[in-house]
Amino acid sequence: MTNQSTNIFLIGPMATGKTTIGKKLAKETSKKFYDSDQEIKKNTGADIPLIFEIEGDAGFRNREMKIISKLVLLRNIVLSTGGGVVLLEENRKMLTDNGIIIYLKSSAKKIFDRTYGDKSRPLLQVEDRLGKIEEILEEREPLYSSLANEIINTDSFISKEIIHEILKKLRKYENN
Repeated sequence: MTNQSTNIFLIGPMATGKTTIGKKLAKETSKKFYDSDQEIKKNTGADIPLIFEIEGDAGFRNREMKIISKLVLLRNIVLSTGGGVVLLEENRKMLTDNGIIIYLKSSAKKIFDRTYGDKSRPLLQVEDRLGKIEEILEEREPLYSSLANEIINTDSFISKEIIHEILKKLRKYENN
């Protein structure tokens, strides 16, 4: 792979497997794994829901952008991003300029099922969770799709198959 494309960035909505797949993909490709939300947590010492509560969406997005700007400069990594990373143009540009972007996609119903009872997702602490998920997907889907070098559906979520599919798609970026 060219120097620029040694990084693999996983984007997509919450609960599509970015962290789980990212860890396994990093192992498979001998790359170092990073999760932008975990890095924010490490830097601030605070959980994501608390940051949202205190600083709001804008404060969180600003922290996320600072972390992304550091992580994209690393080489030979797999990065799992937060679902809203695509909302800021600066993030979209940094990701596009520094690696291969894989969009892990799932249906609203699947995301709803996977997040059922999960209290750690600030955006889903609402009455109509499925409606909120659909709203988030409607807003972000065009951004995910336009950024992605590859799109992988994770509704079935058999991680071994998803990893195999990603590795197959990554082969075409080798020696470019």
